[in-house]
Amino acid sequence: MMNTTPATIGFLYPGHAAEDDYPRMGALVNPPAQVHLIHTHFQKDAHTVEALSEMGSVARLEEGAHALAGAPIESVLWTSTSASFVLGLDGIRQQIDTLEKLLCVPASTTAMAFARAVTAIDARRVAIAATYPEDVARLFRDFLGHFDIEVVHLASRGIVTAAEVGRLDKTAVIELAVANNHAHADTLLIPDTALHSAAWLPELEQAIGKPVLTANQVSVWEALRLCGKLRKQTGLGTLFETQP
Repeated sequence: MMNTTPATIGFLYPGHAAEDDYPRMGALVNPPAQVHLIHTHFQKDAHTVEALSEMGSVARLEEGAHALAGAPIESVLWTSTSASFVLGLDGIRQQIDTLEKLLCVPASTTAMAFARAVTAIDARRVAIAATYPEDVARLFRDFLGHFDIEVVHLASRGIVTAAEVGRLDKTAVIELAVANNHAHADTLLIPDTALHSAAWLPELEQAIGKPVLTANQVSVWEALRLCGKLRKQTGLGTLFETQP
């Protein structure tokens, strides 16, 4: 029998950009989830491999986990896609292991959530609409390759800072999706947690006529999945309409 009690889920979020997506989605899921979000620190807001590696380092995650300790969470996500996949699979395993050991709950990262979400909706070929510079976007494509996910289209907006990404409005986000709706892709991936999307998920899918997976969407989905409280529902995109 599926657990129908409300979930209490934790997120470590670097800096400030689109963190309001998390309580918004927490309120929209059925039943509403209680969200505990901690802002983690970093040296530089930049979509570069060097800056992202520091942002997602064990020391930064440990700092965030200590701040989250004591909250009654049932799962936890490191919610930076790029400050996860740039470290490779070994780095991601280390991030997850660090959080699980310190917080004693199931943990994951947004990058891993993307891989699992693509599988959950039975997609085989994907298009990527990345806000990152091209070299970082290519690393996301390479990461997905470990899971036999074929990338048929890769686009990068070349935006350097998360702060700038967080200022993109609904029109800009939908235009980004439409511009990268590749005919041979089963789904479109928009991988930056600095990008707002929670309020526009149905409209994004309507605009391109196929599933859209966004970073903040898959992060909440993964947190609910990990604690066994993911329920099928409408209004949050195809991913949430898929039977867990």
